[in-house]
Amino acid sequence: MSLRSTDRQWGSVAKFFHWIMALAILVNGVWGLLMSDMTPSMTKISVYAWHKSIGLTVLALFLLRLVWRAFDRRPQDEPGPHWQQLAAHAVHGVLYLMIVALPLTGWWFNSLRGFPLQFFKLFNLPAIAAKNEDLAKVAHEAHELLFWALLLVLVAHVGAAIKHHVFDNDNVLRRMLPFGRPRN
Repeated sequence: MSLRSTDRQWGSVAKFFHWIMALAILVNGVWGLLMSDMTPSMTKISVYAWHKSIGLTVLALFLLRLVWRAFDRRPQDEPGPHWQQLAAHAVHGVLYLMIVALPLTGWWFNSLRGFPLQFFKLFNLPAIAAKNEDLAKVAHEAHELLFWALLLVLVAHVGAAIKHHVFDNDNVLRRMLPFGRPRN
């Protein structure tokens, strides 16, 4: 399999970014849901630190993915109704915006609360806002709402991929699977 994408399928680098980010987002989403119900403890602090570091990793991977995408080609759209192609591009655009906005609102919330932000205990990142408890509530709400909105868009994204695979029997999913090869 080629590192670079072709006109028929995604390359291994694009697939790597897609699947590692999907896994990190899924793990971090579940972690985020579970950690809020934990009783205050050192374990909870550690879980929050991991959540923040994974979120920052997603942001960094996304930026690397954008750089790669600028130099990589994009497979041609599978034949289908124009509205489906427009919807697919819109969903990808919304996913990209949310993948950036979610960690940034988390970073914003963390800054507004006045907490230090460490990346896997390797180094600290600067605050992006001054401490402000009232605004922190808004940031937290934005972070949570973005998570639920991302979840809905991901359901649409995965549902469309499954629909293409099962009902349309086309290559939309095959060409993004880690070891998938397009038919024909």
